Amino acid sequence: MRFAIAAAIMATTPVAAQEIPALPGWMAGAWQQEGADGAWADEYWTPPRGHMMIGAARIGKGSAPAIFEHTRIVRKEGTSLAFIAQPGGGSAAEFPLVAYDGNMVEFANPAHDYPQRIRYWRENGRLRARISLMDGSKAQEWDYAPMGGS
Repeated sequence: MRFAIAAAIMATTPVAAQEIPALPGWMAGAWQQEGADGAWADEYWTPPRGHMMIGAARIGKGSAPAIFEHTRIVRKEGTSLAFIAQPGGGSAAEFPLVAYDGNMVEFANPAHDYPQRIRYWRENGRLRARISLMDGSKAQEWDYAPMGGS
């Protein structure tokens, strides 16, 4: 699975020690990353509504898309938030919320093959994303600008 998810080593409080957070509305919008080699990535998130945010991502190079993914962040009834990913429109994988603050949200599922951690955060008006294994290895990062902006 390859989609924009975020990184930054920052201090966070485990979710169990906090109340259930609101959906991360600060992720809403259309986001893009352009590489010097013609590689690109787009990610889209709806604003929170009906206890969920719906997302989509695609990655490619030149005019050829290579990967797409359907995603959503949902409020689990009476529990917490979860990130659900369906790479290529296939089977869904669920990642429970493990940490958050006002500008960062992280989900993890150690039983999943890859990724096992998914983190999004806002930094300087941009949406950042990171995926990795639980120990932080095999990390991939994205640095998205607002689509149509810089």
